[in-house]
Amino acid sequence: DKIMNPQNLALAEKLVPVSYVRQAGEAQKQRDGLIRILLEKSKMPNEGWDDLTIQQFLQQIALMDSNNFVSNVGVGEREGRVYSNLVAQRHFNLSHGIGRSGDISAVQPKAAGSSIINKLTNSLALHALQLSVNPTNTKQSSSSNSIQSCLVLPLATGLSLTLTLLAVKSMRPNPSVAKYVIWPRIDQATCLKCIITAGLIPIVVENTIIGDEVVTDIPGIQKTIESLPEGLDSIVCILSTTSCFAPRSCDKIVEISKMCKNKYNLLPHVINNAYGVGIASCMRLIDQSIKNSGIVTAFVQSTDKNFLVPVGGAIVASPDPSFISLLSKSYPGRASASPLIDLLITLLSLGVNGWRDLLKKRQEMFGSFKTKLSVVAKKFGERVLETPGNEVSMGMTLKSFGNGGTELGGMLYLRCVSGQRVVVPWKNGGVKKTV
Repeated sequence: DKIMNPQNLALAEKLVPVSYVRQAGEAQKQRDGLIRILLEKSKMPNEGWDDLTIQQFLQQIALMDSNNFVSNVGVGEREGRVYSNLVAQRHFNLSHGIGRSGDISAVQPKAAGSSIINKLTNSLALHALQLSVNPTNTKQSSSSNSIQSCLVLPLATGLSLTLTLLAVKSMRPNPSVAKYVIWPRIDQATCLKCIITAGLIPIVVENTIIGDEVVTDIPGIQKTIESLPEGLDSIVCILSTTSCFAPRSCDKIVEISKMCKNKYNLLPHVINNAYGVGIASCMRLIDQSIKNSGIVTAFVQSTDKNFLVPVGGAIVASPDPSFISLLSKSYPGRASASPLIDLLITLLSLGVNGWRDLLKKRQEMFGSFKTKLSVVAKKFGERVLETPGNEVSMGMTLKSFGNGGTELGGMLYLRCVSGQRVVVPWKNGGVKKTV
């Protein structure tokens, strides 16, 4: 029960004028109403909450964990003990983490509050993903129902992909022989390491170049699959990618998902959607892949890149709740609640309208940025690459700059411009070294 309940408000009337207490009580009822609706619907609020309401909610939730009971005497090895008050405050006195040894989604007897946060964060994350398919549609019914379940993991994208691949492997007809991951090439080390860390073998399928754009080679994927002497049972899945650096484009995931179902006996298909939640075209392709009855076993996205929180979490989503349940049960031990708390706070702060506005602005800024970059490129005799299949990254030629463009990269770096990459054709990259 909250501290200023009706009984305590009545007692407060002995200390200050009744009208003041009643006014404060009405204001408190508004906040109580927001919390009641959140617990009732388990969805993002239409309007974002103010910080005070979020703090009050988390404080009330924390009081439901046994380490915060006034009369608690903890004699076990895991009692939510925290030495530093600063650390305790940083975590809102929530120290039990989430899950139990057999299931990261399981409710903890000692931590009802932390368990509520776990359930709510997964529900709100699912709502946010569903809304991102049609971010500019403001109708209440505009969220996609193709995404049925998700799990927020306190792991960044790479390790979340590794855990997902291991869960998929366990589903295969003969898990002991399933060892290959068919992987349309993307030059990003994490994408490769997540396969190797899972103890699996990547089968790299080179892409094709059409104009400026590097695109998926669907016939190449088919040829690779059909050339494996061990057959389909030796394949764990196809691991495709949506968000990537230009000039590579989003993989042809609709075609891949159809191919997995119709040609290769329901072969699993995992999508690396690392920073694709903010790209409406990527989310629509995932939605289309599912609705067209193709195979999308799961798709994985980062929390920091998509939801503006510190690094440390990822969301694994699927049209199949049973897969998310399997994944949840595959997580070893309990887990940190910190990335979930960060995400919950952010989604409550944004609300539905704030989330849609954020997605809309990103889309508008990308178009504006590309137009202005084209003007600058033309001024120096360069051009922006035509990569219509990539709506998150853009590339520009650097023929007129020395050292393959590294000089420009250094100039931008010294001027505190971060995030740009200069690709020098004759230099080996990190992915090749990883192999």
